[in-house]
Amino acid sequence: MARLSRLSVYQTIREVPLVPVFYHPDPEVCAGVLTACYRGGIRAFEFTNRGDFAHERFAELSRLCAREFPDMALGAGTLVDAPTAALYLQLGADFVVGPNFIEDIARVCNRRKVAYMPGCATLTEITTAHEWGVEFVKIFPGDVLGPGFVKSLRGPLPYTNAMVTGGVEPNRESLTKWFSAGVVAVGIGSQLFPKERLDTRAFDQIEATVSDLVRIIAEIK
Repeated sequence: MARLSRLSVYQTIREVPLVPVFYHPDPEVCAGVLTACYRGGIRAFEFTNRGDFAHERFAELSRLCAREFPDMALGAGTLVDAPTAALYLQLGADFVVGPNFIEDIARVCNRRKVAYMPGCATLTEITTAHEWGVEFVKIFPGDVLGPGFVKSLRGPLPYTNAMVTGGVEPNRESLTKWFSAGVVAVGIGSQLFPKERLDTRAFDQIEATVSDLVRIIAEIK
């Protein structure tokens, strides 16, 4: 079961609005990356369901958070069906993320009072998600929609809490564009975790990068 309530998850992301998006098959790398991100100031981490036995890696990270990082919100990402979402909820997911909106996933998460953040690319998808109680929508794919899409939402849907994934680069210029457009948080994946750093277990460098980005975002906001 989730360790954190959905209200505390939303507040956590608002306070530290950078959510790493990560998957790796090696349990040592997974633990190292999560630890580096936590030490760098991250308090919400999305582990994606993108490989064989990904749920086993997630379960290990869930236990790690319970033991050592109890204030880290651990989310399960890339979920596209309710049975898989239910599996991750049973393994302790504090929030669920998907590339698109799925009613059955919203229903499962609402029953368990777990935050659901589905991907949306149109105003119709966003308003449908709102009708199902979604508090944060994931603007995806961000690299296609761009900051202008988020800015345009402020007119007809000023109450939308938008988190963008895709198209966010780990530098001040990119972060400034997105937060100026009105996002409440950003998700960054592979650019936070270059392959060479993972291969060499350079977790200290990942920690330093994350720490810098957390600081930059605090300055921007």
